[in-house]
Amino acid sequence: MSKEQILELNKDKRTKCVVYTRVMGYHRPVESFNIGKIGEHKERVQFCENPKKGAKTA
Repeated sequence: MSKEQILELNKDKRTKCVVYTRVMGYHRPVESFNIGKIGEHKERVQFCENPKKGAKTA
């Protein structure tokens, strides 16, 4: 069974997740970004204060 088929079968059990990020001192939902800002958001590297083995760090 493919990922798409599994998602379709469980569609009624799923809920929408809104992702917020801090932009210019305030929090804003990523879904409201324009195409350029979405691209910038995807290129960001998350900071991890205590990195675990194999984790990406900035």
